[in-house]
Amino acid sequence: MLRIDNLEVALDAEAGVVKAIDQLTLAIERGETFALVGESGCGKSMTALALMRLLPENGSVTGGRVLLDGQDIVDLPESGMRRVRGGRVGMIFQEPSTSLNPVMRVGDQIVEAIETHTDLRGAAARAKAIDWMRRVGIPEPERRIDDYPFRMSGGQKQRVMIAMALATEPDFLIADEPTTALDVTIQAQILDLLKDLQREHRMGLLLITHDLAVVSGMAHRVALMYAGQIIEVAPAAEFFARPLHPYARALLRALPAGERRDEPLEAIAGTVPPLWLDFDGCRFAPRCAHAQPRCATTRPAMHDHSATHGVRCLRQEPGAEPMPPDTPLARAAAPVSRTAPAVSEPLLDVQDLRVRFPLRGGLLQRVRGHFDAVDGVSFAVGRGETLALVGESGCGKTTTGKAVVQLLRRVAVTEGRALLGGRNLFDLQGDALVDARRQVQIIFQDPFASLNPRLRVFDLLEEGLVALNRELDAGARRARIERLVDRVGLRRDALARYPHEFSGGQRQRIAIARALAVEPRLIVCDEPTSALDVSVQAQILNLLRELQRELGVSYLFITHNIGVVEYIADRIAVMRRGRIEEQGAAADVLARPQTDYTRSLLAAVPRLAAA
Repeated sequence: MLRIDNLEVALDAEAGVVKAIDQLTLAIERGETFALVGESGCGKSMTALALMRLLPENGSVTGGRVLLDGQDIVDLPESGMRRVRGGRVGMIFQEPSTSLNPVMRVGDQIVEAIETHTDLRGAAARAKAIDWMRRVGIPEPERRIDDYPFRMSGGQKQRVMIAMALATEPDFLIADEPTTALDVTIQAQILDLLKDLQREHRMGLLLITHDLAVVSGMAHRVALMYAGQIIEVAPAAEFFARPLHPYARALLRALPAGERRDEPLEAIAGTVPPLWLDFDGCRFAPRCAHAQPRCATTRPAMHDHSATHGVRCLRQEPGAEPMPPDTPLARAAAPVSRTAPAVSEPLLDVQDLRVRFPLRGGLLQRVRGHFDAVDGVSFAVGRGETLALVGESGCGKTTTGKAVVQLLRRVAVTEGRALLGGRNLFDLQGDALVDARRQVQIIFQDPFASLNPRLRVFDLLEEGLVALNRELDAGARRARIERLVDRVGLRRDALARYPHEFSGGQRQRIAIARALAVEPRLIVCDEPTSALDVSVQAQILNLLRELQRELGVSYLFITHNIGVVEYIADRIAVMRRGRIEEQGAAADVLARPQTDYTRSLLAAVPRLAAA
């Protein structure tokens, strides 16, 4: 159905011509799910944008063909491409906050897609939009269809994007991280929906994701990308059972799990190389535990290891010295003790927290009532402890975190107490509040929306130091910032660039560095690894654990990734509809959940087929 032959994409940048995609070749059949995986910045999303002819202004297709049912869409005029885009080929974008029009109601945006690409109009199109909002798990779709995007959580906005893409029932769907912002129950619902649509309409699906467990349960075939090239392609079952490329093996060993909680994850050192370089050898060689001298001087070609399994690696070529099957990568740090600190002396003690948002209506937008987003929540976070706050999207997790960091004073009514070192955060003003902000920081869920697009990365990281660490001079600030970017896996040349020049995962690393800059005692981590691929996630989790060991920092860790919870959490609080449903030691909650809701969350967690 879709065939890509030797596709090449180049971007004009200040550093030179960036070869974002290099000689990419693949084919996807009707009804097939083809997964494209790899690190942030390796070219996955750029591949999707090239297929949809949505490249940025400085980008262009410089070679190759993209055949959709035999028709080369690279050469189509824009008028013809508009009929293909959204109608025959749909796309779910990675960042719903920047893909949805902020001044249009979400229902109008879905209806617009339906009326553009189907015969439905007016009330019929609106009814179909409501039906699709219900099918993707948005509660009260008859009411929420008239909401603006800012009134929805990150997961709900992602569901709107999914509904918009699927409502036109396309022949082919490109899904760029379609479930990244979704909790596990909605993720399972969406993945089941995609499977049903494939069966009904024989829809082809290009799935771009860093969640290898989702790939294992969804994909028929898998292609692994690195630095703009496909380096391994195989049937999904074979890929997970017998990965051939050293990069593939390293990715699978970087996955967090409960049985690895007493040791650091095997993170891959370094980052994806800049693509404006001319490569003389293997692009992965500088990071490869199995590299040989010739790997730095000889470019590997893609060769067939079997009829269905291809790999781009000199160590896998016929006659080459075989790699050791299970040689581990070098450890990033010493094993971390998981002896939980006593919670009898908590760093943060939240008591009966209530957060009420005003509901406005009418011409003058008067307050007509209130909505209780958080209703009587109580929990404690010990010194040097990690409390994981889990639950479905919209249950109040992020609102709880923002209330603790004092980000809702002007938009909501906050009641109860949040004691930090004995001081109630909700009563602080002036210098006392400034001091509290230095002690409590937050890593936001959406890194793009939380970074000022007009500031370079250095200025973004320095901003908090200037405001909250006034004793540091310019030299000390620069030295701390340079150490930070090293620790979160970014090159130092990133300091001179703007947020829009980075991929989603790279922006999240910048956000993490900003929160760490002032050396806080408590960090509210709102989905800090949801935008990261597994190798970078391993680096960040190792970093968070190392900082906790060295500095005694505490984490309120908001996430829907149960694998991460199993690995990092000392205790777990399960939240539902604004209330704490269940809480306790992580091992107890995961092994012996006491409520049906917690059991349903754990049952929906995707697992690797091999496991």
